[in-house]
Amino acid sequence: MEFETFKEFFSLENIQNLLSQYRSFGPLPGVLLPMLEAFLPVLPLFVFIMANAAAFGLWGGFVYSWLGTCGGALIVFFLVRKYGQKRLFLFISRHKRIKKLLDWIERHGFGPLFLILCFPFTPSSAINVVAGLSKIKTSQFVLAVLCGKLVMVFMVSYIGYDVRALFQQPVRTAITGVIIVILWFVGKQLEKRLTQGLSKKVKSK
Repeated sequence: MEFETFKEFFSLENIQNLLSQYRSFGPLPGVLLPMLEAFLPVLPLFVFIMANAAAFGLWGGFVYSWLGTCGGALIVFFLVRKYGQKRLFLFISRHKRIKKLLDWIERHGFGPLFLILCFPFTPSSAINVVAGLSKIKTSQFVLAVLCGKLVMVFMVSYIGYDVRALFQQPVRTAITGVIIVILWFVGKQLEKRLTQGLSKKVKSK
């Protein structure tokens, strides 16, 4: 399939038509499409989320997209973590740039991962693989995915639900920025509690 044909097939209109055709399956198509993007990063996650918002409404589309994209990211992470010692993954982890990214993720943990995952055009699929290969705590990665994807999916769902509102109602747009700050603070507090809890468990053994 040529690139132009690929772009045409995965247009917003075509995905909306696809969701309409399989509406009898309920939310399943709306969850599966964003989930597939974690395994096939060439798929347009942005389009899937916008189509879900248009097809299922702002909140329905948001929930289905969030469940799908988080589920896909966590499945990839756990698969890589389990089979990370296989030859393919060992080869990947020895790459110079991958090593730098591994060190960066291990040093910084939740904070930068959360910010990266807040934005829809970052290479989140690559982040899932590298995080699985790294020594980052599972709790930190899960928390970053759930919070970061929450922000990203909501912003894209909002755009997909009503593009004009972004310009006609700037106050509502500003709320998105406030949500990012709040989730950042809450995420850091949860991370501290998780770290403290793990430290206590280690000391008690």
